[in-house]
Amino acid sequence: MASIEELRDTRIKKIELLKEAGMEPYPSSVPRDYTISEIKNKFDELVEASEKKFISTIGRVMIVRGQGAILFVVLQEGSERFQAVLKKDELTEELFNLFTSTVDNGDFIGVKGSLFVTQRGEQSILIKDWYMVTKSLLPLPDKWHGLQDQEETYRKRYLDLIMDKDVYNRFIIRSKVIKAVREFFDKKDFLEIETPILQNQAGGAMAKVFETHHNDYDMPMVLRIALELDHKKLMVGGYERVYEIGKNFRNEGSDPTHIQEFTMIEWYAAYQTLDTNIRWTEELLKSIAINVIGKNNFTVYDKDGNNTEVDFDGVWPRISFIDLLKENANIDVTNITLEDARKEAIKWGMKEEESKKVGRGNLLDYIYKKSSRVKIINPTFVTNFPGDLKPLAQQNSDGTAQVAQLIIAGSEITNQYAELVNPIKQRELLVSQSKAKEKGDEEAMDIDEQFLTAMEHGMPPMTGFGMGIDRLVAILTEQKNLRDVIFFPIMKPKE
Repeated sequence: MASIEELRDTRIKKIELLKEAGMEPYPSSVPRDYTISEIKNKFDELVEASEKKFISTIGRVMIVRGQGAILFVVLQEGSERFQAVLKKDELTEELFNLFTSTVDNGDFIGVKGSLFVTQRGEQSILIKDWYMVTKSLLPLPDKWHGLQDQEETYRKRYLDLIMDKDVYNRFIIRSKVIKAVREFFDKKDFLEIETPILQNQAGGAMAKVFETHHNDYDMPMVLRIALELDHKKLMVGGYERVYEIGKNFRNEGSDPTHIQEFTMIEWYAAYQTLDTNIRWTEELLKSIAINVIGKNNFTVYDKDGNNTEVDFDGVWPRISFIDLLKENANIDVTNITLEDARKEAIKWGMKEEESKKVGRGNLLDYIYKKSSRVKIINPTFVTNFPGDLKPLAQQNSDGTAQVAQLIIAGSEITNQYAELVNPIKQRELLVSQSKAKEKGDEEAMDIDEQFLTAMEHGMPPMTGFGMGIDRLVAILTEQKNLRDVIFFPIMKPKE
């Protein structure tokens, strides 16, 4: 079997044959009357038209079969395929021989001819002329097996898209989901905005940051971990409803349900309540399930590859964080001390050294994830998390915060708050966070003076929401790994 280098050398020699025959292997302009999709959709009406005047189309050569005086060529455009028939007596001998001596699988070619149906009932185009559109130098994967190495599908997604129709269509679904999200908020009079990815200081979430350096200003900078704080500053400026779909970066662990670069939507609405927020969330996701995917039931996978069936239909229940920990871990969230929370977290599997570095809220969150969240299958809103875990939310008198998380199959899908707008209380909470960070809690927040200054100028009461787009698409397309819904996920170098 020839090596990749030998196959490439052979194809380069074919470029010279094309040039010698007067055919440009990489033309800047090529004729195309119809796409393959258009021909298939309008085939009956185009048959008669093509008999009067030949029509042209373009596709990637996927299969060439037959021998002698007739060849059958499968052309691909996106996920659509169409058959072209090359007969020796239907075009010049020079063109026929040039095809057989220069065309390989993977090449883009243009064909011109008339449409017909073969004796086997296959819609086809009879080639009267052909031209090279792009000569490929490297072969495609095996047509039957495609890319067998899972990591290779991520590194060379372009080949995965060519060889696997389901993968190609999955990313079309992702685009439609994002479009549906935009349409939902546009209809509710939200303004779509853009805020900086490169920031002086990260905020809006509890997460480890990616650090970088601004050479011109000679100062450290970070990649954002959330969209929240800039959005709230704009609310101070007078916008009542804003949303953004953008990239966030969290320098944390990887598994099939977590990745360091991910796409989120966040939105904020003045003078609306958390209850409205929850209702809109249910409305949004149910509408996407039906209108984009066409169903309510999904097979969802956890990070270990275990699957469960999830039903989007019916009313989505609400249950408090306090009740969950009382029921599943026998913990009274409202009274437990830091030291007792640390002991309980260790019982649930947290390493003792790690437990000394995190605050009370993160300890309780760890226990919640281990004891309770994993048991939630169908869409459920968990409310009233510990206040020190949610320092940007309105605080309740019992030490909890006015927040909700939508959980599906044991995974967090949304975070939504009745947003804290009291600058005095906000400063107190961020000071507490900064002290936790000084003690080693890497995910605790810093004090953001620019944000607090904006808040002191007056921030309207509001509710806000954050949701990972990748995780939602993985659920809706029933994928085991977030990387299967991201075109080019981060990968370790091969060497």
